[in-house]
Amino acid sequence: MMPGKVISKHEKYEKECNNCHESFSKKTQTRLCRKCHKKVDVDIVRKKGYHGRIRNINKIECKVCHTDHKGRNKDIVKLNKQTFNHNKTDFALKSKHRSVSCLSCHKKTELYRKAPATCYSCHKKTDIHKGKLGKKCQQCHNEKSWGKSRFDHDKTDFKLIGAHKDTDCNSCHINQQYKKTPDKCYQCHITKDVHAGNFGNKCNSCHRSTKWKKIFFNHHKETKYALKGKHIKISCYACHKKNPYKNDTPKKCYNCHKTSDIHQGIFGKKCTACHTEKNWTTTRFKHNRDTDYKLYFKHSKTDCNHCHRTNPYNSKTLRTCYSCHKKDDVHKDSQGKQCQDCHSEKSWKEKVAFDHDLSKFPLIGLHASVACEECHIDSNYRKTPSKCIDCHAEKDIHKKQFGNKCQQCHNPNAWQRWTFDHNKQTEFKLMDSHADLECHACHLLEKKPDSLDSSCNSCHARDDIHNGGFGIQCERCHSQDSFSNIHMIR
Repeated sequence: MMPGKVISKHEKYEKECNNCHESFSKKTQTRLCRKCHKKVDVDIVRKKGYHGRIRNINKIECKVCHTDHKGRNKDIVKLNKQTFNHNKTDFALKSKHRSVSCLSCHKKTELYRKAPATCYSCHKKTDIHKGKLGKKCQQCHNEKSWGKSRFDHDKTDFKLIGAHKDTDCNSCHINQQYKKTPDKCYQCHITKDVHAGNFGNKCNSCHRSTKWKKIFFNHHKETKYALKGKHIKISCYACHKKNPYKNDTPKKCYNCHKTSDIHQGIFGKKCTACHTEKNWTTTRFKHNRDTDYKLYFKHSKTDCNHCHRTNPYNSKTLRTCYSCHKKDDVHKDSQGKQCQDCHSEKSWKEKVAFDHDLSKFPLIGLHASVACEECHIDSNYRKTPSKCIDCHAEKDIHKKQFGNKCQQCHNPNAWQRWTFDHNKQTEFKLMDSHADLECHACHLLEKKPDSLDSSCNSCHARDDIHNGGFGIQCERCHSQDSFSNIHMIR
């Protein structure tokens, strides 16, 4: 009943039909096939391998594809190597694997399923790592290009960032040494340490792998000394002469700027009271704000050392004008020590603010426009004469006949404007013709005013045409309006 010889692989089962067939049942034939071909059965169950990926494989009889009894040398697999889709297997062909010959992986004498499926099984001979990285080549390499690895270094304890991304593996992994690879900056960069070890081994405190020469150390956040102004641009070595992690770096201004202290220690060591990091020559100390002694005009431009000759924090600075300007006192102490009564900081010599009206000799009238030097011959103002005659003796037309009390008649408004009232201040009223007479007409130089006789005859004796016949009481007949007018009094 056998329709023909089976293939050579099944020859030993040929006489036992029940190995493949069951009487009166064609459906059990597939079960018997899978029972014998256990690995294929496992693939179908797990949906792996070529058979496990065939759609509706459980509804398809094996004999649909594999029909036996066609002869010993008959090919019942019917595999077309040219059209076979390798992607339907557990090992999809990608990139360069597509152009590889089948015999490179599948040996003629072995089943296709026995072909090696791991990278290492094929590429062991070309493994430049010599097995030191294990056999999981796919962790780094792919079928597209064996030379370009896809190993994610970031998944290790040492992430590659910045310039490290472009660094060749051999730069760190010398001789394919991947275990105990140095992971500290200093271990690789010790030969390039420009600090010569002065800053220790913690390179990452200042440097980054993105740009080694750019300093990322935040002095403000990571230390108790914030860098401001010109300190930002100063070289680290200017302050850090030794390892800052082992030695305390001085933080006081005076520690660094002692040699450039133009005050020579006079103002102490509190440099920050006046100076800032922005500009050492421009001080922030405001004398008007920070002290009780405000500086105006010339004082605001005066050098500090002119007044502060000793440490102002340890000794009091004299504040009186005289304490500084004693040598400049042209008055030789004759005007006292209250210089501010006359002088100001705006100009010591010009626009003297002294109010002469508050002195014993107020300047009124023409005196107000007279230059100071006219009366004050020298700087000793206390010895300046204050009487009229002291200045106007040469111009006294009375030749001292009326004494020294010029103010009785004259005033500063105008020398010729009399203030003496003859009618009120004497017993001899000047009326009519007498009112227009010059003083000297009556007051002769050889006589003093107090010695004058107020009778008419004392002045008009020479004009008496009566030759004394009517006595000396001229006023009985004559009046002051005109001597020739007669009005006899009976």
